[in-house]
Amino acid sequence: MQSYPDAYIEYLNYFHSARDYFECHEVMEEFWKEHPDDPLRDTYEGLIQLAVAQYHHRRGNVAGAVKMLTCALHNMKPEHLERLGLEPETLLDLMRVRLSALSAGKTDYSDPDLPLKDAELLELCRKARGEEADGWSKPSDMNDAYLLNKHTLRDRSAVRREREQQFSRKRELRAKRDEG
Repeated sequence: MQSYPDAYIEYLNYFHSARDYFECHEVMEEFWKEHPDDPLRDTYEGLIQLAVAQYHHRRGNVAGAVKMLTCALHNMKPEHLERLGLEPETLLDLMRVRLSALSAGKTDYSDPDLPLKDAELLELCRKARGEEADGWSKPSDMNDAYLLNKHTLRDRSAVRREREQQFSRKRELRAKRDEG
């Protein structure tokens, strides 16, 4: 049995069940930052970018979606996608077709499904969802303002505090360096 990171299972569930691409980005980015030496790092970054592209596309930000899809295609490695239980060529083709359509001005939105080829991975996702096991592959709720605009509606106070602390530390380090 293949072993998959818990964050990846969460990502797949957010991607296919809640269609919460913002949370996909959040859980994989945290994992990606915590594992700088992971050999699948580039592909994890590509998955993050794919989720961000979906978020932008759904909100009508075509330029953002095109940029993120382009980056995701650059970062995803077929052999890594294979190790992550995905069908590499099917996924990469899906992304290329979507990128081509967006670039040609075809902006109609639909939720894609990632082509999982590992039945055990799908079962791990179902078990992780628990009670929500029947929500796989349902379309986005285009009337859910929070889902569509999460980046503007969520509480960012902790993030702002962390940035302010980092800025203060950098300022103190610069002051010490300039004194010495």
